[in-house]
Amino acid sequence: MTFSRRDFIRTAGVVFGGAAVLPSWVYSAHASVPAFADINKDSLADVALATAKKLGASYADIRINRYRIEAVSTRERQVQNLSSGQNFGFGVRVLVNGTWGFAASPILTADEVKRVTTEAAAIAKANSAITRRKIELVPTPKVVANWKSSFERDPFDVPTEEKVAILLKMNEAALGVKGVSFVNSAIGSVNEQKYLATSDGSRIEQYIIRTNPSFTAQAVDRASGDFQSVNSLREAQQIGFEYLTKHDWVAEAKEAAEHAVMKLKAPSVHPGKYDLVLHPSHLFLTIHESVGHPTELDRALLWEANYAGTSFLTPDKTGKLQFGSKMVNFVADRTQPQGMATVGYDDEGVPGQSWHLVKDGLFVDWQTTRDTAKLVGKTRSYGCLHGDSWGSVPFPRMPNVSLQPSKDNVSMNDLAADVDNGILIYGRGSYSIDQQRYNFQFGGQTFWEIKGGKVQGMLRDVAYQSRTTDFWGSLDGLGGQATYEIPGSPNDGKGEPGQSNSVSHGCPPARFRNINVLNTASGTQAGQMEDHE
Repeated sequence: MTFSRRDFIRTAGVVFGGAAVLPSWVYSAHASVPAFADINKDSLADVALATAKKLGASYADIRINRYRIEAVSTRERQVQNLSSGQNFGFGVRVLVNGTWGFAASPILTADEVKRVTTEAAAIAKANSAITRRKIELVPTPKVVANWKSSFERDPFDVPTEEKVAILLKMNEAALGVKGVSFVNSAIGSVNEQKYLATSDGSRIEQYIIRTNPSFTAQAVDRASGDFQSVNSLREAQQIGFEYLTKHDWVAEAKEAAEHAVMKLKAPSVHPGKYDLVLHPSHLFLTIHESVGHPTELDRALLWEANYAGTSFLTPDKTGKLQFGSKMVNFVADRTQPQGMATVGYDDEGVPGQSWHLVKDGLFVDWQTTRDTAKLVGKTRSYGCLHGDSWGSVPFPRMPNVSLQPSKDNVSMNDLAADVDNGILIYGRGSYSIDQQRYNFQFGGQTFWEIKGGKVQGMLRDVAYQSRTTDFWGSLDGLGGQATYEIPGSPNDGKGEPGQSNSVSHGCPPARFRNINVLNTASGTQAGQMEDHE
């Protein structure tokens, strides 16, 4: 069976970074793709690096990668689609005369590696004639390593029948709720097997597993023609098939169905100023848009503007701008357990690490790579280089960016207890944000009124509006470690041609004061103008 990228996205409802933008011909369940262990990768790397050096490259690297993808989807009581595929290839990057050149191929032979490396060098030399600023790389240690992400059960070893049985059980739980007419569910899995060799002497292999279960329950009021949906609140994680047993997906599907029915009769919100308590299933997307993107250094330097625009942050604001209240601490992290952007090493051999972007409310640092770090006075990279396939040029991508919880044992009920007039929001919904990541509007999945410190009934048609620094400046309450979750997105888009990156944003529930709330049914509707839909 062959299938296109479009088929896979439609079937699974998910895109996982490394398998996102390859041409459809490289995907085939029966393609002649060699086992990763059977390829003499070191030998091919020797050819690439020797050729690059002979052609005048001051630095070179080769990535040899294999990607496997699988999607199982169901609707109500039937299987809707099964898809699987894999691809294999290599890409060579060279730095000649201070300018990058890149070329790639799916043909894994020494002659082809030499040809592609020669092509990459020719591209670099051509680019150098029109490039004013020469690339300078900060150093990174030589690494020889083999790294595997943390998982208990490889989803590619799990029988399809077992996956289908779990999905249909979820569907049945939702269909058992009176008023629910439609249910879709899916399991998407990705395996990245990556090899990197650099002219600095690094040789690194990595094996990464990501899993994304999801569902949607839809309730219909046939008399009025109204329909309301609730999606799964749990998001993708860098975890194995054990994700399907470590969380009670059946119970969540039933609850989502009940909430979809409730939304049909929920009163519409009255616009005005409210205190907000935001659950991690919702807050992670707000973090992604208002914190993750503006702290990408290439955006601030105007090197990049595709999909998410540039940034209101600039290098001169580092260490000076009050980004939020003193409770706000954002940590960029490539080592976070179950984080979708967690790696042992990035795509130029820089070890995974963690660092503050915002500390005690003050904006203090950036996301960097070896060729951007020096531009803000850094002597080392934070390891943010990533290419979403062997055939893609690696460039700066977002690490996990997470809001740190309170050191105290604060529950979500504790946060609500100090709210007289507010709204509790779960799940991601519609959103809109300007091209400098400053003015924004966010919706959600379900909304619950808070009165006198108690969570009351459901509301609908809710969106809130703010500016980034005002919003984070209004934060005055954080849940403790026990409330912390790490939702992730498998499809953060960037670049032209577009690439997709997997990333997570851990956070506890958080409380924000005096935020402007809109009624989306009255003419102010949040848009869909961003980067990963």
